[in-house]
Order: sequence, then C-alpha cells, then structure tokens
Amino acid sequence: MITRIGSATYEGFGKEGKGHVSTQSGVLSDNPYGFNTRFEDTPGTNPEELIAAAHASCFTMALSFALAGAGYTEGSLSTKAAVKLDKEGDGFKISRSDLTLTASVPGIDAAEFAEIAAGAKANCPVSKLLNAEITLEHTLSN
Repeated sequence: MITRIGSATYEGFGKEGKGHVSTQSGVLSDNPYGFNTRFEDTPGTNPEELIAAAHASCFTMALSFALAGAGYTEGSLSTKAAVKLDKEGDGFKISRSDLTLTASVPGIDAAEFAEIAAGAKANCPVSKLLNAEITLEHTLSN
C-alpha cells in the first residue's frame, strides 16, 4: 500500500477564515486558500482545482499505461479536468468532473483509442474515488 499525505489548516471561520494547504512532496507548501480563493478571484488555490489537477494527471497516466499495454510506444496526451461545484440546499456539492483530452498516438484508429480511453477513465484511481458524474471528451490527431 502507498500512502500520500495532503494537509490543510484553517484559522478563523466562515468567509473571514483563511487556510493553507500543503502536500507531502512539497509541491504545495502552505499555499493559501479560503472563501476568496474558492468563490472569488483572490490568488491561491481551492479544493476543486486540486481535485481537477489530481483527476487530469491520474487519468492521463492511466491512459499512458493502457496505451503502452496495447503496444503503442510513442505519442502525446494532454488532459484538462473541469470540476463543477454546484449549490445544493444550504451547501455545495461537486457534481461532475469533465475530462477533455487531446492526444496524438501514431498508428491507432479512432475506435480502439476511444475504447482504451474509456477504460482509463473508468479505472484510474481518482475516477474510482470520485462519486460524481465523470465525462470524457477527446481529440485524436495523428
């Protein structure tokens, strides 16, 4: 089993509170987050963009390994994840993650690519974690 750690602190409460988020690797180190970084344009991060980055990177790596497993050895993949935060009752919920993929895989046909990409979407660990609708759009150029 592999364990990775992310941590967050928050001082104060509600809109006036301010927090910091860090990762075990140090990629994030006391990065600011709070109401203003989540719902306004203040510099800093928010949970939704962190989930989007995690989903995009996990899916892209899963697809890379699936393509390698199918015998493809070269190409490029670029994925954007757009995580949606919707109002629900008195709070909010993450309702979906929309993956948009642009790929170049020499020698693959569109049907095989779509099948491999759909499998990667369904089986990447972050997709399995998310209890939200997950969509995938892709563009393949050879």
